[in-house]
Formats: sequence, C-alpha cells, structure tokens
Amino acid sequence: MILAVDDDPQVLRAVRRDLRSAYGDRYRVLGASSAADALKILDSLDERGHDPALFLVDQRMPDVTGVEFLLEAVSRFPDARRVLLTAYAETDAAITAINRVRLDYYLLKPWDPPHERLFPVLDDLLSDWLATYRPAYDGIIVAGHLVSPGTHAVRDFFTRNGQPFRFLNVERDPEALTVIADAQAGAALPLVRFPDGSVLAAPTDAELARHLGLSTTASRPHYECVIVGAGPAGLAAGVYAASEGLSTLMLDSRAPGGQAGTSSLIENYLGFPSGLSGGDLTRRATIQASRFGAEILHPVEVVSLTRDDPAKILTLADGTEISAETVLLATGVSYNRLEAPGADRFEGAGLYYGAATTESSACISQHVFIVGGANSAGQAAVHFAKYAARVTILVRAASLDASMSRYLIDEIERTPNIEVKVRTTVTALDGGEHLERITLHDADTGEDREVPARFMFTFIGARPHTDWLSGVVERDEYGFVLTGSDLIANGGELPAEWSLERAPYPLETSVPGVFAAGDVRAHSVKRVASGVGEGAMAVSLIHRYRSMG
Repeated sequence: MILAVDDDPQVLRAVRRDLRSAYGDRYRVLGASSAADALKILDSLDERGHDPALFLVDQRMPDVTGVEFLLEAVSRFPDARRVLLTAYAETDAAITAINRVRLDYYLLKPWDPPHERLFPVLDDLLSDWLATYRPAYDGIIVAGHLVSPGTHAVRDFFTRNGQPFRFLNVERDPEALTVIADAQAGAALPLVRFPDGSVLAAPTDAELARHLGLSTTASRPHYECVIVGAGPAGLAAGVYAASEGLSTLMLDSRAPGGQAGTSSLIENYLGFPSGLSGGDLTRRATIQASRFGAEILHPVEVVSLTRDDPAKILTLADGTEISAETVLLATGVSYNRLEAPGADRFEGAGLYYGAATTESSACISQHVFIVGGANSAGQAAVHFAKYAARVTILVRAASLDASMSRYLIDEIERTPNIEVKVRTTVTALDGGEHLERITLHDADTGEDREVPARFMFTFIGARPHTDWLSGVVERDEYGFVLTGSDLIANGGELPAEWSLERAPYPLETSVPGVFAAGDVRAHSVKRVASGVGEGAMAVSLIHRYRSMG
C-alpha cells in the first residue's frame, strides 16, 4: 500500500492519479487530506495486519507538519519508505526530516513530468522496501542452536546472498521439532528445510548454493575482463566493464558485497543523505551489473593465477580453468584475528569478525562488546545499540578521534546505551559451549578484569586475500598488492617479471594486464567511495591496455 497525504485537494488528486498509473497494478494507492485522516487509515491497516510500503507526505499542512506526521507513522511502520513533498526548497525541513525520521527523499512540487521526476525515485524506494519486506512466511527455515558456528555460517550465507529465511531456535521453538522430524535420524544441526520439503543437515556453502540454483559455472572459456572479488570496487568495475561492451565475469568466494555488504548503515556515501545499508548498495550494484550483461558467479574460490601471455589463466577450487585477456584483483580484506586465548574456540559462538548483522536479533537485551576504533566498529555499535541493552566499544588507543569519522563519534556520544572504554584490550575469552566471559586489560592501570559477555564483534586491522597470488604478482610485506609507481624500486628499476618497455599504468600490477583496485591494493584509501572510484578507473586503464598494450 502507498499512502499520499496532502491538504490541497487538487494536489492530492494529481498525486493519486500518477501513483495509480504507475503502481496501481501492484499497490493499493490511498489518499488522505489531513494528518488526522491519515492516522485513521494507519489504525485500520494496523488492525488488519497490512504493511504500507511508502508514505508520500506534504510538509506544510495546517494541523501538523509532514515531519510530525512521519514521526507518528514510522513509529508504527518503521520499514515504510518516506518521501516529503513541498512547494519550494526547504533545506532546514529536509535536514530535520533526515535526522528525525530517516527521510528517504525530498521532492519538490510540481513533479512533472512524473516519469522523469517522480517514478524513478519511487521505483528505487519501492525496490528497497520489497527487498526487505517479510510477509507471512512459507519459505526456507533454518533450525539450530541460537549461538553456534554452524548456525551462524548458514544464516550468514543466506543473509549475504539476500535470501529470506526464518530461524527456529531448537531450544525454544516447538516448530523446530517438526523440521528435525523431517530430517534423517541423527542429522547434524543446523537443519535447513526448503519449500519443496527437502532438508539439508549442516550444509556447506557449496551445497546451499546448488540448492538455491546460484550460478557457479562460467558460460564461456574466455573473457575480456575477469574480476576477482565482488565488493564495492569489483561491482563498480563490473558495471563499467559490462556497460562498455566487454565480456565480463565476476567471481566471489562468498557473496557480492564484501566487507561493505555487511555494513548496517553507510551514512557518508555521496548522494544518500539518509545513508544506505551495505546490503542495499550491494543489491543495487549487482542488479546493475547483471543488467549490462556481466556474469556473477558465487560462491566460487579462485586458487591460482598463471600467465599464458597474452592471456591469464585463473584456476578455481574445483579445478576449472578460465582464460582472461585482463584481470582485476578486487578481493578486499578480512579483519585480523583476535590474538587472545579462547578466540579460536568461540569464533561463531559469541565471537564474530565484522558486523555479523545476522546476529542482531540474538543480541536483543544483551550486553554487546565491539572491539576496534575505526568507522566499521562505529557503524556496528550504532546498529547493535538498537537491539542490545548496552553496547561497549573497546579501543586500544586513547580516543576515537584518530581513526573514526566525526559524524560517527557524534552519533555514538548521542546514543545513551553506548559507552567507550579507551586504552582497553581483550586478553582472554572463556565459557562453555558458547562465549560467557571475557578478560579486559586496562593499559593505564594495568588491571585485568573479567566481565560477563555473550556477544563480541571485532574490527581490528585488516589482512588481504592474496596468498594465492604468491610468486605471481608483487606484494608488500603485509600482502597488499603493489601497483603503478609503487612497483618501481628505489633505483628506478621495474620488476624482473615486467615484460613491457613502458612503465605500469596506475592500478596495474607487476603482471601486464592484471590490475588491482580497492582495499586489496597497497596504499589504497579504505573507504567504500574510493573503492568504487578505483573500480571504475581500472576499467578505463583496461581499455588503454587493450588498445595500446
């Protein structure tokens, strides 16, 4: 359902007419001439269990402002998208709406022609809403223990791949017994039951991919551009390469999005004043790349790169070989492992690397610990504060100022259930089948203190996925790929394996025709926007390589 609210009868008729012409076949379009009438409609929807998809509300109404109405509306239907209408630009109202109700868009009247000024905006917002809408569910069910490595792996796989599922805790949900009864006796948890009645026990990513029908086989033996990694840099490159006519293949070992895909909210990405989640960014980019003709295979692991000049040969974990004219390395990074006794034992059972937003519901009313002081840690803290009773950020440094953006620090300071402990590290983890306690070391006092903890998410440093490139392309001491001028030694000499007379292009590795972009590249700026920029830039350099060598 779409609800339009405007006190001007003529405007209300016009907006309902346009909405019905574009969306009447999929949505019920309702209108209200006052906030009071609109709230009555919301009461009716609430009673019937209906979920509105979008509110299109005039800012200047005599009884209440559009922002005031939205405050009430989103408290009842927090997932509905929000658009504010006004007769002229009101920057202050827009900023207020963004801060108070997470406004999705600000639209000026008149919106003629609607196919240029109205429908593209609403198409995007409704697409976002549909991607997260969860009606009465009869799809995939996951049954397992709430906190266990196997359950976390399955839930994380479905979440990263945008696949809806319902989780049943075998310790609390009676319905889980039905799923267990459908499986073979003694089947290992977690169990995954599909709509066709089939059940998988403790499935691997590959088994889940096959059952979902995800594409893991390339359609041709040779491509003009193969992109390894489908994070922001790889997705941007896929969009530009495919849109410019290159036969393009994208490979990812898990799912599109990379580390950024797990971010709960990216607020400093250009063009999205209310922010967008990593999942939304990933979904939009994946659709965009596919629309231009890029193939995307996942989960597919690349295990080696060899030269067969002028071609490059990529070997996959199943032994399949794919030939490429050019290759872009965009494999990103993973967070460093926590060096503390007990860390390995509780990974996936209370200790998680990265945001792991699949565990949000499990953290309701819990005390959550966040380890790290960069933007990813700050975003995770703000996200989990919506669910947890208390969130504690543990920072080795003396403050957050050196490593976290100011807007995140301000938001953390405004959030009452977030506290920051500086000069504090985790020195041990303990518990039974899942994490129960951690030991904190205060660097200032030298004191060690054991505290209860069931959930801890770490964001400390990063390591690149480049072991499979050893001996093929040059890397720095930390494993990051060297490109461009960084390849030239102090004496001005090119790498021994460099086979051309010209110097490497920017973003080009020590192997001609092999490029690197995003976090995997040495000295790159570790931000989503810079990764997207490098991915786009790499395609321009690939064109130069193909035309000039």
